[in-house]
This record gives sequence, C-alpha cells and structure tokens, in this order.
Amino acid sequence: MGIAVILVVLALLMALAFRGISILLLAPVLAAVAAALAGLPVLASYTQLFMVRTGGFIITYFPLFLLGAIFGKLMETSGAARSIGDWSVARLGQGRAILAIILSCGILTYGGVSLFVVAFAVYPLAAAIFSRADIPARLVPGTIALGAFTFTMTALPGTPAIQNAIPMPYFGTTAFAAPGLGILAAVIMLGVGYGWMAWRASTARRHGEGYAASLAEGHAERAMADADAPKLAFGLALAPIVLVVVLNLILSKYVFPSMDLSYLALPEWGEVQPKDVIGVWSITVSLVLASLSVFAINPRLAGALIPSLSDGANASVVPIFNTASLVGFGAVIAALPAFAVLRDSILSVAPGNPLISLSIAVNILAGITGSASGGMSIALEALGPHYLDLGNAAGIDPAVLHRVTAVATGGLDALPHNGAVVTLLAICGMSHAKSYLDIFVVALLGPVLALIAIVAVASM
Repeated sequence: MGIAVILVVLALLMALAFRGISILLLAPVLAAVAAALAGLPVLASYTQLFMVRTGGFIITYFPLFLLGAIFGKLMETSGAARSIGDWSVARLGQGRAILAIILSCGILTYGGVSLFVVAFAVYPLAAAIFSRADIPARLVPGTIALGAFTFTMTALPGTPAIQNAIPMPYFGTTAFAAPGLGILAAVIMLGVGYGWMAWRASTARRHGEGYAASLAEGHAERAMADADAPKLAFGLALAPIVLVVVLNLILSKYVFPSMDLSYLALPEWGEVQPKDVIGVWSITVSLVLASLSVFAINPRLAGALIPSLSDGANASVVPIFNTASLVGFGAVIAALPAFAVLRDSILSVAPGNPLISLSIAVNILAGITGSASGGMSIALEALGPHYLDLGNAAGIDPAVLHRVTAVATGGLDALPHNGAVVTLLAICGMSHAKSYLDIFVVALLGPVLALIAIVAVASM
C-alpha cells in the first residue's frame, strides 16, 4: 500500500501538471496527501521536511537562477543573441538552415542563456530562415530543442546550466566534471539529433512539403516582428559567452582552490568543505562579470539594458520556486516508510555498478516530474549520499557520478508534459501532433542513447 501511495501521488503530479496546474500548488498539496496516507504528521511533514528542503534549495541555487535569467535577458535585449544566430546562418548558408539554428541555440545555452530565453530569441530567426529555405515550419521546435535542451544543457563540460550545477555540492565537483564523457555524450546527442532532423527535412522536400504547409495562423508576421532589433558584430556578441566559460574554468580550477577557505569549517559559515561551494561560486562570479560585460560592449544601449535587469530577475522567480517545490516534494516522499523499499530496489539494480541504477533513478524521476532539474533534485536529495558511498566503494570518481547524473536528467524529462516542451510548442505555434515526434527523437531518444554509451564507457 505504501508503494501504491507513492506511485499514485507521482502519477497525479505528472497528470495534473500536464493539465496546466501549477507545481507551486501541486507539490505541497500532493506531499501532504502522501504524508497523510502514509500515517505521517501532515503539518510537521510540511514545515520540517517540505519547507526546509525547499528553502535549502533556494538558498543554494537562487544566485544561479537569478543571474542566468538576467544574463539571458541582457543578451536578448542587446541584440547579441540575434547577431549570433545571423552569423551562424550566414556562414553555413540556408542550405544548412537546421544546423545553423542548432548551433545558434547551442552557443547561447552553453554561454548561460536560459533555454526559455533562447527559444523566444531564436524562434523569429528560425522561422525566417526556414521560410526562405522552404523547410516545413513543424520542424522548427525539434531544431530548437536539439540546440537548447540537450548537449549544452547536460553534457558539455563547463556549461553553467542548472542541470550541470545541481550535482556539484552532492559530489564535491565542478561544472567541468568528467569532460571526456561529457564530450562523448554531446557528440552522440548532436549526431543523432541532427541526422534525424536532416532526414525529416529531406523527406518533406521529396514529398513537396514546404514551410507554409504546417504554419500556424498568425505566425508569419510574428516571425519577422523583431527584424529591427539591435545587432552587434559577431565578436562582440560572442564575447560575454566566452567570458562565462573561461572565467568559470579559471575560477573553479585555479583561483578558488588556491585560496585559504578553511574558515568555511566554522559554524558561522555553515561548516562546509570548499569543494561544496566552489562550483556555485565560480558560476555566480562568471555570470556577474559576463552580465557587466554586456553593458561594457553596449554603452549606447545602457538605457535599454537597465530594464532587462528587472525583467530577468522577475523571470527567475517562477522557475526556481517550481524546482525548489519539487525538491520539497521529494523530501516528503523520501521520508515515507515505503520509499526505503523503492530505494533498495533501485540500488539493487546492477549492484556492482551504481552508475546503472543512478541513471535509471534520475531518468525515471525526471520523467515523472517533467523536469530535468526537478527529477535530479529529488533523486540526489533522497539517494545522493548513497550513490557517493557506493561510488567510493567501487572506485568510481565522483566526477563520473556527476556527469552521469547530469546526462541522465536529459531524456524522459522531455515527455509531453514537460514545461519547456509545452512552452516551445506554444512559441512556435505548433501542436504536439505536429511537432512532438521530432522533440521525442532529439531530446529524449538521443540523450538516452548518449547516457547508455557513457555508462558503458565509464564501466569499462
């Protein structure tokens, strides 16, 4: 019965989120239902488990959500995002329109721009280029998803994406954990995804299907609405993104490790180890300096950029509270007596290789919650210490655990109820029926294949 309660509550979370009910409401309510049915004190479960874990997540990661949203908004308002997209198309040509859009999205997300911002910023360019190349509009969502939701979100070493940051305090790692495995996963995701999208475009061309055939009414005008947006030289547009990656590497590998951080062991500083905070510190400082650099290279746009600070800050609130609420929900679920049975079942999968059960646990929870960061947070909150102990016992580098965890978040998270999927389809004016198959292949199948590959390599 206890296991049935967990499964039913998780199914309700997925089903009701798919129907558009806010996670901010669903997470505490369903956590309370689960606690009540399991015989736990409901109010104590809410105040001592749900809220404590929710608040802890916000305390740790709010700077990353806040600064990432601000940086993305600054890149959009300054015209840097548009300039990077235009440059990619100009170099690759309209004949490689799909690859140009993928790389444009990839550059932006690898530099720290939120995937939601990338979708809004790149869609007008993608629509215009696809129209000129006469590629069906229904292929735009899959193309953007491949560039923004996959290899730059979980695989490439150094990406400041939250999915790459969450494992750091659990495993004492940095954003550059296991770079070889990350690059291998990225190559597989990009290869599978681009091969699929190119084949889809070729098939449509053979059948005489062009851009307008699947275009939603009213989107033709919207696609060109920002034609007069400011533009920058490509070098200037790319500079803040390069700054994020380079600074993150230097700070996490050289600057902070060389400093005397012994004071962190004192009670007033949380009694933590330097490795627990260096990763978050590095990304935080990198995003601050990169945001300031946008002002430095756009002095004439300072008046227009200043409102972006507030817009970005406001845009960061809902994502972090949604994710933090899922962490709180996971804490209550993990406290249920029946969860120990599920935990032991997961841990018993390939007992000699914790990478396999870690991959399964993270991917399943990401799929159930419809959130890569939410599923990962639930899994690590409940099982992170266990996997670290198992990894140490098996001689597995914590950096490998980090990379496998990050890559595992990309896969089942892209099921139809995922918030990013729903938002992307809305931006592009497409339905699940028209465009979800492409998203399924590039954002679910490709990442799962990449995950299998790196687990196999790491297990050799």
